[in-house]
Amino acid sequence: MCNLKRKIYRIIDKMSRFRKNPTIDDLKRKTDKDEKTVRQAVKNLLAKEELKRKKEKREWRF
Repeated sequence: MCNLKRKIYRIIDKMSRFRKNPTIDDLKRKTDKDEKTVRQAVKNLLAKEELKRKKEKREWRF
């Protein structure tokens, strides 16, 4: 896992513990990357099944 993916994973993990769902804007601000890069990293995490998203509850699963 590259540094950006690891950082995004940690941000989502820590925010999810407090029942907060990070938005793309939150991830952009915390990683200092553009939206395209952040979206691609999240898609890669979802594709490798390191992250799962429950759409009905709008929360992340690890």
